[in-house]
Amino acid sequence: MKHGFLKAAAVTPRVKVADTIFNREQICEGIKVAAAQGAKVIVLPELCISGYTCGDLFLQERLLASCREQLCRIAAFTENTDALIFVGLPVERRGKLYNVAAALHRGEVLCMIPKAFIPSYGEFYETRHFCPGNREAELFSFEGKDIWFGTDILLEGQGMEGLMVGCEICEDIWAPDQPGISHAMAGATLLVNLSASNETVGKDAYREMLVKSSSARLIAGYVYCSGGEGESTQDLVFGGHDIIAENGTILAQSKTFRSQIVYGDIDISRLRMERRRMNTFSCGEKAGYRVIPFSLKKEDTRLTRSFPAMPFVPEDEKERARRCDEILSIQSMGLKKRCEHTGCEKAVAGVSGGLDSTLALLVTARTFDLLKLPRKNILAVTMPCFGTTDRTYDNACKLARALGASLKEVDIRRAVEVHFRDIGQSVDRHDVTYENGQARERTQVLMDLANQTNGMVIGTGDMSELALGWATYNGDHMSMYGVNAGVPKTLVRHLVQFCADTCKDQALSEVLLDVLDTPVSPELLPPVDGRISQRTEELVGPYELHDFFLYYMLRWGYEPAKIYRIARQSFAGQYGEDVILKWLKIFYRRFFSQQFKRSCLPDGPKVGSVALSPRGDLRMPSDACVRIWLEQAQEL
Repeated sequence: MKHGFLKAAAVTPRVKVADTIFNREQICEGIKVAAAQGAKVIVLPELCISGYTCGDLFLQERLLASCREQLCRIAAFTENTDALIFVGLPVERRGKLYNVAAALHRGEVLCMIPKAFIPSYGEFYETRHFCPGNREAELFSFEGKDIWFGTDILLEGQGMEGLMVGCEICEDIWAPDQPGISHAMAGATLLVNLSASNETVGKDAYREMLVKSSSARLIAGYVYCSGGEGESTQDLVFGGHDIIAENGTILAQSKTFRSQIVYGDIDISRLRMERRRMNTFSCGEKAGYRVIPFSLKKEDTRLTRSFPAMPFVPEDEKERARRCDEILSIQSMGLKKRCEHTGCEKAVAGVSGGLDSTLALLVTARTFDLLKLPRKNILAVTMPCFGTTDRTYDNACKLARALGASLKEVDIRRAVEVHFRDIGQSVDRHDVTYENGQARERTQVLMDLANQTNGMVIGTGDMSELALGWATYNGDHMSMYGVNAGVPKTLVRHLVQFCADTCKDQALSEVLLDVLDTPVSPELLPPVDGRISQRTEELVGPYELHDFFLYYMLRWGYEPAKIYRIARQSFAGQYGEDVILKWLKIFYRRFFSQQFKRSCLPDGPKVGSVALSPRGDLRMPSDACVRIWLEQAQEL
């Protein structure tokens, strides 16, 4: 539970219809196994003590009495189990029969939550036996103890901030006014569903969609547990389909037609952060709700959940291709609108032979195709200086020609040397002035050429560089429209790869592939033996690490200790723990100290869930202090 992680389990035991003793034994065994794996919330199926398919046997006093007896024995079995457990059974109350979920904790029955929506359509006829549950909780005497009985009950975890559990039963999630909506609005961050959903063709996909969409709309974790093997097959077959979801993402899912246990590590702190971020999500209205506390030991959750090393890049190849095409469309449509609004029919782009300027030129070419403007109206400018290598220079020229852009070369060596003499800077002193003087000269050239041609300077800098401040202020930091501002470095590479794979132009594809094979470098220091001497990732750190840090800090609000924990898992065998920690500290220092550059960014399109625009996603003061973040990082 440290760092907000909670391990939940959906346990589908084998059952025998109406054999409550056998079912209790299987339930207890399932609880034992799940708890041993560290599960703190354990959910079993609807009516699992009796079996869902008992039919008119539900009216038999012997069955109901035995269910109550076995529930007490199951509760006693949990006395030393550090978990909140939900089991289903039929319960008589005031002469009526209810389909309920009993919440158990450390030997006690905390409450009973009845099913709200009772189906009697198609293959279902539950109204023959069961009544809809009351919403407002009322006291109910069970085995000599008064417990709360009603749908509007939340169970609040003591020892884990933000853990509030609400319960639904099967049909409740299929109803248009599902109880989970009210539960979430009242503060529930985790919803559980005890179900017995039979299998028909295609129903598993629809069921998955329901759970996935409910968890997304309600910004909640969702544990769905369905009855399986052993239920009567007189007319129906039950597949034991178990699903654990979090905010629209399926964390774990069982294969059908077997008895099994499914585990999922739900990130409660992530859900809390998302609710804080989305001010349209109204929560905290507990009017009419009964909140019942339960305690859990605070300890590390053994994580089985994985975190992609490149969160901005889809792992599935088809999804990645679809995403790349969509991002290129967003970038080009953003630039298209800006050109139309300004009446601009010319573009000026600096091309270095590197990834970022390559992507910017590709986007500009795509935009001019949309505008039905000739690509020769794009002025691709190569500006060799002290650090330019033959390889990058050649690639810049080949790229411009392959795309049909107009190519112009402006050698800036003499201009930079004159400027250095004017300010008293030695060309042999390779310091930050030496580097930034070149970057600012290039920007001046581009801006002046844009004035000459009545064109627009296209920005090339990507989001990762902006996060780290790896841009020369009023140099490559500045443009008239920054098409790459919303694209992280790890994704830039895949966008260029996508263009190489789909362009159907051998010459263009060859140059794009060579650009991809070129080390990332600003080329501001002289080459050594004709090769790039300045490699960005050796100076500022691996971009895949920085993009990982950026995503989990901004998108989900993770603190340094939590990012470090999951980074060690995601990059195990690739980077040592000390390396990850080193670059994590540098990331925080640079992110905070370089905000002043982001505070005056040019316009550029947002393409994903993380963006750094000072007018949109990141309203951050330029002089915010990093101290409390670094203090935690120092303790790791």
